[in-house]
Amino acid sequence: MTIKETAELWGLSPRWIQTLCSDGKIDGAVKFGRAWAIPSDANRPKDSRVTTGEYRNWRKK
Repeated sequence: MTIKETAELWGLSPRWIQTLCSDGKIDGAVKFGRAWAIPSDANRPKDSRVTTGEYRNWRKK
């Protein structure tokens, strides 16, 4: 699949899919020239951002 097809399938922006591919977070993604090829059976990677608020106001601690 292409970046655009994957973005529509997963509900993410194409730029975010490019970033995930370049970071190696999508298994099997291969770059051909300027385009990425993503396997159709690839799983969406887990969102690794911290959403608990653990780092909120970290400067004040």
